[in-house]
Amino acid sequence: MKVTVRETPKGINIYVPKKDIEAHVIKIEQAGAWGGVFELDNGWVLEFPALEEVPKLPATFEVKVLSK
Repeated sequence: MKVTVRETPKGINIYVPKKDIEAHVIKIEQAGAWGGVFELDNGWVLEFPALEEVPKLPATFEVKVLSK
């Protein structure tokens, strides 16, 4: 699933265009410099690819949905 990630004053925000859902990240189990498992305030858990460098945001990523 493709998602867009951006940084807001409240923290990291995730937008899922196909579902028109926007949610804030409440927990990160980090892998590498950036990435890993992100838990969202709507209950979703997404797995992002581990990156060696922190990406410039906003950015679009292909993620795996671990739970909804």
